[in-house]
Amino acid sequence: METNFFKQIAKMDIESKLTLTIAKATADIIVVSILVENDGCGDKAKNIIPPFNITGTPEELDSGFFEHIKKPIQKVDGLLSNMESFLKQVETAEANSAMKNGNSGKSKKENDSKEKKYRDAMEKAEKLEREKKYAQAWSALPNASEHPEYKEIIAQKKEMYTRKFSPGFFDDNTSVENAPSQDLQQEEVAEPVTEFEQDDHENFKD
Repeated sequence: METNFFKQIAKMDIESKLTLTIAKATADIIVVSILVENDGCGDKAKNIIPPFNITGTPEELDSGFFEHIKKPIQKVDGLLSNMESFLKQVETAEANSAMKNGNSGKSKKENDSKEKKYRDAMEKAEKLEREKKYAQAWSALPNASEHPEYKEIIAQKKEMYTRKFSPGFFDDNTSVENAPSQDLQQEEVAEPVTEFEQDDHENFKD
C-alpha cells in the first residue's frame, strides 16, 4: 500500500525534530503525540513546551492528520527558532556590553592617569612658585597640548611666571626708584693736605 505520509512531512517547512508516539486508546481510537524539539535551542524554557496530541479514528487521522498538525507544529517550530535567535542576540548584546564596559574602563583609567599627571605637574609648579623659583616653575607646568581642557589655566600661569623671571624693560622692578643710590656707589675722596703757611713754619722752627 502506498502512502504519502513522509512526503507530507517533507513538505512541512520546519527546522525542528519531530518525535511521534502512536498509541491505541481504544479499539477504534488512536492517539498521536507529537513532540517538537530543536537541539540547537539553548533556552531551557523549551523543555516546558508540551507535546501536541491529536486523537481520532484511523479514518479521521488518514484524512485530516496533516491538516490538523501543520499549524501547531509550525508555530512551535517558529517559537523554538525565535528562542534560539533571541538567545544569540542576547549573547551578542552581552559581548558588546562587556566590550563597551572594557573600553569605558580603559578610557576612564587613561583619563584618571592624565588627570593625575596634570595635577602633579601643577603642584610641582606651584611649589616652585612659592619658593620664588619662577623659571623652574614655568618649566614644570604641564603641556597644554596634552591637557586642552586646562589650556587657559596653563597659559595664565606661564604668563605670570614669565613676568616674574623675565620682567619687561618698563617693569616696576627696573624703575629708577629701585635702582641703587648713586651716593652709595661713590667712593669717599680724601681732602688734600695743605702746606703750612710761612708764619706757621717759622713758629715751628722757634
